[in-house]
Amino acid sequence: MHLAENIDSATGFNNANATGSLRTIEHFLASIVGIVAAALVLAEIIVLFAGVSSRYLLHKPLIWTDELAGILFLWLAMLGAVLAFQRAEHMRMTAVIGMLKPRARAFLDILAIAAPLAFLLLVIHPAYEFASDELFVTTAALDISNLWRAAALPVGLGLMTLFAFLRLASVGDWKLTGSAVALILVVGGVLYLLSPALIPLGNINLLIFFVGLVALMVFAAVPIAFAFGLATFAYITLTTSTPATVVVGRMDEGMSHLILLSVPLFVFLGLLIEMTGMARAMVGFLASLLGHVRGGLQYVLVAAMYLVSGISGAKAADMAAVAPVLFPEMIRRGAQPGDLVALLSATGAQTETIPPSLVLITIGSVTGVSIAALFTGGLLPGLVLAVMLCAVVWRRYRNDDLSHVRKAAASEIGKALLIALPAIALPFVIRAAVVGGVATATEVSTIGIVYSTLTGLLIYRKFDWNRLYPMLVETAALSGAILLIIGAATGMAWALTQSGFSSSLAMMMTGLPGGAPTFLAVTIVAFIILGSVLEGIPAIVLFGPLLFPIAKQVGVHEVHYAMVVILAMGIGLFAPPFGVGYYAACAISRIHPDEGIKPMLGYILALLIGTIVIAAVPWFSIGLL
Repeated sequence: MHLAENIDSATGFNNANATGSLRTIEHFLASIVGIVAAALVLAEIIVLFAGVSSRYLLHKPLIWTDELAGILFLWLAMLGAVLAFQRAEHMRMTAVIGMLKPRARAFLDILAIAAPLAFLLLVIHPAYEFASDELFVTTAALDISNLWRAAALPVGLGLMTLFAFLRLASVGDWKLTGSAVALILVVGGVLYLLSPALIPLGNINLLIFFVGLVALMVFAAVPIAFAFGLATFAYITLTTSTPATVVVGRMDEGMSHLILLSVPLFVFLGLLIEMTGMARAMVGFLASLLGHVRGGLQYVLVAAMYLVSGISGAKAADMAAVAPVLFPEMIRRGAQPGDLVALLSATGAQTETIPPSLVLITIGSVTGVSIAALFTGGLLPGLVLAVMLCAVVWRRYRNDDLSHVRKAAASEIGKALLIALPAIALPFVIRAAVVGGVATATEVSTIGIVYSTLTGLLIYRKFDWNRLYPMLVETAALSGAILLIIGAATGMAWALTQSGFSSSLAMMMTGLPGGAPTFLAVTIVAFIILGSVLEGIPAIVLFGPLLFPIAKQVGVHEVHYAMVVILAMGIGLFAPPFGVGYYAACAISRIHPDEGIKPMLGYILALLIGTIVIAAVPWFSIGLL
């Protein structure tokens, strides 16, 4: 349910009568932003594909494409963040507030608007100053002012501020609204008054702001990006002499890595393969191959998630493509809904390393590890975890009665393979384009998009033009939510580095007894916890730049370490009761979360054993490099 609807239902406020005009204004503005954001996604695809085509086919590189793509990308990131804010889709940890009474939940939902508003009001002027300074910088290829790019920051922050005001004004219970605003003002005022006493505390402030304050906001369900941003802004302005524009500058730096352009493009690709029927074709082939085996459709689910992950890169898109195809038949054969959602969630964690995973792209962008190496290194760890999950499936379904299930004839399997072949080929096309030097990891998604579009139009004859615009808007909103977190976490990571925390952490971690094995064990435990609390991408952006140099010092290969980090984080992300990925699987499956918790335990144990095996045997991560 939409956050605003949660508030209204809890406060008994009548939307239609008292807030109709405000909601009309909000939706009108959102529709304009949505049109522009959708156009930006489309423009990015066209610009990048034009660059690939000109360079590879015509042997005439267009030197301006990367620069133009970078300008459009920051606008896409900021307007996408605006859409995510208006749609209440910024990542929040809601496990704690879900256990509260409606009145308390409504208060925290309002706080989830008021706290971001406080951050936005604090940074909008520094963002304007930052953009103004870029007026005198000229871009190299296009020879235009960099203000065209930097203006995205104050415009995006300003639009989010406007939506926050509209949302607060449309809340009917002014007591709750006033209480939430008052709490923000009191906490901010107390910290401001304590500033002279905080400055001498040195690195103790890291605990106060980046542990205490962040934890309070995250558990209170304040969107994670804004929790990071508020804590960073407060730390820098209250305990250091660093100007506030640095916060905006670090956000800009975090969101401007060109490699991150692949985030919206792979999100869109994931939606596209579901819409064109490519995912359904792959699942149909696997079902014809294994449907007659005990637990066969469960094996198909594991294999289908592996294959689809190799296309879309986005876990929500993977689960949405596979579950609706398989679950009805699996339930008809006697599978329990709880076990199905547990296995779906477990496969989400299992396939986090399958290229072109957004997590792989993110970890490469923030740590400098080769994206091509990560894409290669991620294939075998996903298989190891698949084997572990299949062992649990075999144990649970080994006594199934399938006497009523007909084995598919060889001709039927062959026909299903023929239908699925264009879809199955896509992961290999993507990988071949990167390895063969046809396109970079950023550009290769456009090849996948063009391939999927042509396949949908010419082969599967399934391309719903009416869904195209909503898919573009959804791509922008999800990408904006991800990229704003990366920007905010980059600012926090910079503050941690400047404080000397990173060097202290390096000394402590390198001094652990037992060397690399102990370091990897601590990493697994730490990222399971971080994955459940901060979600995957924020945890990686925040701690990746700190821990990867340490891994190198203790002798752990960077690709091997990346696989361990990603798999441990995936366990936390998809494990109940805090893992957001688990609740996403429940929402996609339309199965109540309570039903999957007990069956999930066996799968979590299998994932943990698999992660330990991968940590102990580096060959699984680096053997194909």
